Amino acid sequence: MANLELYELEGCPYCAKVTSKLDELDLDYESHMVPRSHSERTEVEDVSGQTGVPVLVDPENDVEGMPESDDIVEYLEEEYGS
Repeated sequence: MANLELYELEGCPYCAKVTSKLDELDLDYESHMVPRSHSERTEVEDVSGQTGVPVLVDPENDVEGMPESDDIVEYLEEEYGS
């Protein structure tokens, strides 16, 4: 099973796009909710080098901090889709 982590923000439409794809593919993932303030998002910045969300981590495939919802959705479909 995938060992995925998602850094996200409640109410973020880009994050919702990614979580919908994760649910559609029936993938388990660990959610990390980040603070609203970009200046307080040190955890996601450490992982990805930036403070925007969503950010996906997939250690099994050496993905250490993929930003951009469209890129994440495309990656999930290619890697875990049917």
